Amino acid sequence: MNASQSAKRRQLTRADILPLDEYVKVRRERRREITELKKQRRVEVGPVATFYFENFATMWQQVQEMLYIEKGGEAQIADELAAYNPLIPQGSELVATVMFEIDDPRRRATILARLGGIENCAFIDVAGDKVRGEPDPTRENTDPDGKASAVQFIRFPFSPQQIAAFKKPGSQIVIGFDHPNYSHMAVMPEPVHAALAEDFG
Repeated sequence: MNASQSAKRRQLTRADILPLDEYVKVRRERRREITELKKQRRVEVGPVATFYFENFATMWQQVQEMLYIEKGGEAQIADELAAYNPLIPQGSELVATVMFEIDDPRRRATILARLGGIENCAFIDVAGDKVRGEPDPTRENTDPDGKASAVQFIRFPFSPQQIAAFKKPGSQIVIGFDHPNYSHMAVMPEPVHAALAEDFG
């Protein structure tokens, strides 16, 4: 199953998962495909944050890679499906993995210490109408000391009217944060806009 064939799939099942020996044979090609796909699904916002918008294909790859790396076999599959199925958009939402990418460990710790609560400050502005991001409630996005996680999973639930506006070619889509210590925005490039429009039912 290639990326285009899986564009509208909403749920990974056990039947979708290749045995490890089969995945090894196609791994290089699949990774190349997903790398190309992800280029059309990423937006940099400010100096250190990148939104990676997930779909069935990116989550299939993630599960296969986890199985490849950890070699947990059949016992691992159910856990991986449970972990990554919630990140597949269900037709009325976009779902992003947001990464704060800072190579230097000390600088990373300093910046993340100032970004507590940022998981509640993400938005997508669709032609002037803001869609607020909802953080994954099962994860500790900000620790008790107020330090943000370097990886956040954020869901953006759209109304039917917002979906219609998003899918309109040429409409301006702005993605950003309104956190007091990280107030940055970026206009979504048109190729990304077109790719993400396919996530809606």
